[in-house]
Amino acid sequence: MSTPSLPPLTPETTLAEVLRAYPGAQRALFARYHIGGCSSCAFQPTETISQVCARNDLDVPEVIAHIENSHGEDVKLQISPRELAALMSTSSTVRVLDVRTREEHEAVKIPGSTLLSQEVVQTAFDKWPKDTPVILYDHTGGRSMDVAAYFLGHGFTSTQCLAGGIDAYSLEVDPKLPRYRVEIE
Repeated sequence: MSTPSLPPLTPETTLAEVLRAYPGAQRALFARYHIGGCSSCAFQPTETISQVCARNDLDVPEVIAHIENSHGEDVKLQISPRELAALMSTSSTVRVLDVRTREEHEAVKIPGSTLLSQEVVQTAFDKWPKDTPVILYDHTGGRSMDVAAYFLGHGFTSTQCLAGGIDAYSLEVDPKLPRYRVEIE
């Protein structure tokens, strides 16, 4: 899957800019440096990479390289909507799991997908072979990476995420699936 070119990161890039261009950066920063995952290690969107590194006694070039490398790994875990459609038409073992809310799933879903619940996770971990192809999707492709990391961490070696989520799937594969926006109050 090809990736669009990303803006270069510099010490003066703000964390808001980082997260816009590199959506998995917060997960990567928390996993390696315990930055940005909770209130005690939070950062402000207006802080620069340099400021966050200074506050946490970290090497700026190392942190920038880690964000870029982690993004590259995230991209490798993604499957395009067209690739997913082809896989679903040729594989009887692929499991397509929806990580959105029950309400979103009931409103619109990829045909053949299952809403991810605690029961589904338990069944997967207890009964599915670890090489089962597992494809996770959400609305636009942002949250499913966290769930993929969880499945990968539990040994599911063929775990991927749908790039662009169900929104991209509707645009590229099945225009009969209604698109929607999530309104946050």
